Amino acid sequence: MDCGKVGALIRRLRLEQGLTQRQLADKLNLSDKTVSKWERGQGCPDVTLLGELSEILGVELKRMLAGDLAPNEMDGGNMKKAKYCVCPVCGGFTVSTGGAEISCCGRRMKAMEPVKAAPEQKLTVEAVEDEWFVTSTHPMEKDNYIPFVAYACGGRLELHRLYPEWNLEIRILRRGHGMLIWYAPEDGLLYQLI
Repeated sequence: MDCGKVGALIRRLRLEQGLTQRQLADKLNLSDKTVSKWERGQGCPDVTLLGELSEILGVELKRMLAGDLAPNEMDGGNMKKAKYCVCPVCGGFTVSTGGAEISCCGRRMKAMEPVKAAPEQKLTVEAVEDEWFVTSTHPMEKDNYIPFVAYACGGRLELHRLYPEWNLEIRILRRGHGMLIWYAPEDGLLYQLI
């Protein structure tokens, strides 16, 4: 652990939070001289304080110990490149347009790569006036249902939450060509172009 880098990061995060050294020290039951010492790289926080310090400063412990908060790279704004994470425990899902680190149910979730759907896995898509009418014969049972369908088109993402024992029937405004993305527990993250 590089005390100089960690100290500089603590100072930056403290200022972002609008805290004085005294206020941060009071939250940790320390003296402001201790915080000053860290920020000058003259020492590092005690291991017993790291969890509380990362919570107060709103940063992951791993990033704080590295002393670096590298920004995410821009992806050009194309929603087809969004990252999807699905919790293996509760089935909750999160969409990120950057390199977010996401956790759910106490577990870190990794972004899933969508795989092109095989013909038998594809959703049924019909053009009805100015909409796409999307349906599926996938069993929507409690243990095996599609929790969401997303439609990515350029700079837009339309997300539909689905529930077990409901028919999969959604309508999407046609805005040109795009990509349908969905998750099925037995198949993983799938996509098809429309």
